[in-house]
Amino acid sequence: MSGSGTTQRLGGENLLFLTEEQLRQGIEAMFFAYRGFTADPDRILADLAYGRAHHRAIHFINRAPGTTVTNLLDILGVTKQSLNRVLRTLIADGLVESRIGTLDKRERHLYLTDDGRELEGRLSDAQRARLRAAFREAGPEAVAGFRQVLEAMMDPEMRRAHAKLRDGRT
Repeated sequence: MSGSGTTQRLGGENLLFLTEEQLRQGIEAMFFAYRGFTADPDRILADLAYGRAHHRAIHFINRAPGTTVTNLLDILGVTKQSLNRVLRTLIADGLVESRIGTLDKRERHLYLTDDGRELEGRLSDAQRARLRAAFREAGPEAVAGFRQVLEAMMDPEMRRAHAKLRDGRT
């Protein structure tokens, strides 16, 4: 840290003036990290003929049981047609239950079934293990910095959606 507190240093490099090569290396690190982060769940999903869209839906339904289809559309940023295709499969396979809203009959509230929660646990356990190991290796300051970088990369509406989920305000 500099005396003014406005610039941060990492390995002696001023983070406000990253070179094109440093940025390119950051992009590549994100690609490779994402590949590792999704590798274990992808193997589980492949056995079920599901893809990452199914995983994302299961994850966010688990995080916010009773969430509406509209809310899930906003979180995932996908088309209604795309989400409906994923939800039809998950419902038909007994992993997700859709309930009609009590206040608004047009709303559909989504819940994981016991089988859905079991699958979500298997998928998340693999990712938690990878994150836990990486966080332990990097240390608490790096973890805090990593979270700050991820949040800073989010579009404002996604940052708000993330804050709502993080704070339990669905």
